[in-house]
Formats: sequence, C-alpha cells, structure tokens
Amino acid sequence: MDDFFKGLPVADIFNLAVWGIAFAVLLFKFVAAIRLVPTQRAYVVERFGRYHKTLGAGFHTMIPFVDAVAYIHDLREEAVDVPPQECFTKDEVKVEVDGVMYISVVDPVKASYGVTNYGVAAMELAQTTTRSVIGTLELDRTFEERDVISARVVDVLSDAGEIWGIRVHRYEIKNIAPPETVHRAMERQVTAERERRALIAQSEGEKQGQINRSEGRKAELINVSEGQMQRMINEAEGQAAQILSVAEATADSIRKVAAAIETDGGHSAVRLQLATEYLQRLKVLATDDT
Repeated sequence: MDDFFKGLPVADIFNLAVWGIAFAVLLFKFVAAIRLVPTQRAYVVERFGRYHKTLGAGFHTMIPFVDAVAYIHDLREEAVDVPPQECFTKDEVKVEVDGVMYISVVDPVKASYGVTNYGVAAMELAQTTTRSVIGTLELDRTFEERDVISARVVDVLSDAGEIWGIRVHRYEIKNIAPPETVHRAMERQVTAERERRALIAQSEGEKQGQINRSEGRKAELINVSEGQMQRMINEAEGQAAQILSVAEATADSIRKVAAAIETDGGHSAVRLQLATEYLQRLKVLATDDT
C-alpha cells in the first residue's frame, strides 16, 4: 500500500483523500437517514430547516442531506423539581416554598416550536403562580390549603400547556418553611393549644363525672320514692281488702240473721234477745253513777 501511494503524484493522493472523505460523509448521511425510534419517543424532522413530520415508534427512513432530526422528545411522564423560593403571605410573613410537578409531552411539534424549553418555562410559571396564590392566604391557611395551591398551579399550567404541547398531571408542594422565629412561635402556639385541649378534656371529664353522680342520686331518690309509693299502695290495698272482707262478713252475718228470723220461732227469738239486751241496759241505769 505504501509503494502504491509512493508511485502516485501528490495531486492524485489529495484527490483520493478528498473522495474518501466525501464517500465517508455520504455513507454517514445515508446511515443517519435510517432511524429506529424507540417506544414513547418522538422525533421531529425538518426538511430544509422547516418542519416536515414527526416520527413515532418504529423504523423510518429519511432523505439524506434534505431531512434532519431537529428535536427528540420523551413522551413519558417526568418529574420537574421546583426549587425553593421566598414567598410572602397575606399577613406579611416570609416563607420558603418548594415543590415538584409531573408533566409529559402530548404534542411534540408545539413542545419544539411553541417554547424554547418547556421544562424551564413550566417551572418558572409554577413559581410565579405559587407566589401569587400564597400572597392571598394567611400563614396558618398555607399549611391547611396545600391542595388549593396545587390545584391553582395545575390550572394555570394546564392553560399554558396547551400552547406548549405539554400536559401537567399534578403539582405537589414539598415544604413550606417559615422563618425560625415564626417557627418557634408556632411551636409555642401548638403547645398552648395542646394544653388548652387537655384542660378542656379534664373539665369535660369532671363535668361528666358530676353529671353521672347527680344522675345516680336522682335515680336513687326516684327508686326510694317509688318504693315508698308502692308500699303505701300495698298498705292501702291491704286495708281496702280488709274492709271489704269485714263488710262481706258483716253482710253475710246479716243475711244469715235475716234468714234465721224468717224461720219458725225466729221472731220470738229476736224479741227474747231484745228483751235480754233491754234488761242488761236497765242494770246499768240502776247504778249510782248513772
């Protein structure tokens, strides 16, 4: 091979080198014109610098020197960290907020030509929206209404995502960090609230205990009065039964006396009895004390 090049003029060697480089470039272009697109990828192809088509998953061929892959997009959902930023609440308290959002490309053409970098744009918009929403809330509500803040950011990003060719699935706030002084004040407030709840629980327990004791005394008095009432009812019923028995016995004796009077000699026996009673009364009249 060295002997072959030694026998050639310099101009011919230069021409061979140029043709070799041209052939290599041409071969590279033909190989690059063959593209195998993986699943969940999208290749944006430009022809003479203008958008031509979007290649989906599979095997594709392009025209060398005419077509070129300008953008490659991953269609899977990706997480974009929103770095910490300082925000001011409605009551003028400075807090540091960070979060994470989950987005995916739904329109590769808009994601390529609608915005320079959709990830950075979405992150910046999420930060500005978070600042504006927190500015309408007081410090205590910022911890309670994270879902409201996240939903508001998602709404704003969804409107912009239609232009940018992306979809914002969700946005989550990771941390809301107030200043150290405010943090200590909040801890004292939480401690005071816990002590207040403990006192309320203790007083409620004492109150309930007094109620239970009074209910017990009330039930005891009711039971005693009901017992006395039942005893009086039983005594009255016993007396009534006794009087009824005496009356029935008297009536029975009267009926028997009347029946005996109606028999033969009954009237004579009655007159004899009356005469005897009369004589006994006369004995009493005959005493010196009468």
